[in-house]
Amino acid sequence: MRRHTQAILYHLLPVVFWLLAIGGALLPVLVWVDLDGIANHNYWFGFLVAAVVQLCILIISRIKRYTSSVEECFQVALLLGIASYWLPTVVFLIIPIWIYLVVQNLFSFHAFLSTLIGYTLVAIWAALFITQGWILNPWADFFVKENAVGWIPTGVSIFAWLASAIARHALRSR
Repeated sequence: MRRHTQAILYHLLPVVFWLLAIGGALLPVLVWVDLDGIANHNYWFGFLVAAVVQLCILIISRIKRYTSSVEECFQVALLLGIASYWLPTVVFLIIPIWIYLVVQNLFSFHAFLSTLIGYTLVAIWAALFITQGWILNPWADFFVKENAVGWIPTGVSIFAWLASAIARHALRSR
């Protein structure tokens, strides 16, 4: 492959993947004629959760080699804990993040503890807000299937990021 073609593909393929992700996230709106089923908050807040997940990916991917990941794990746990208000099962995304950190030799016991402290902090504030009646308790219905539609925008954004990262790595100029 010529260097010029490689440079064009290096910049064009991520754009194509992200446009496909946006189309894939909005496709259920066009396919489902029943807008009452899709207009619930679970689907539309899935876009907010997708933005938070992308922010978490950005935080984790910016950790330099041979440094501590404690602060980043705390930040990601806070963000995922807050995002779990709209999509409760998003807290399980910490497991692939931990696996990534282990593969990159960035994971430590302190990083694990900082993640737990971040989740605990969100849980304490959520318990306070729920008992005061300021917010409803979405975690009571943790695994209901109505929450699964929120994973559509979140999932396609994760796959778009993954596909664009793989394409950029494969097309990187050497």
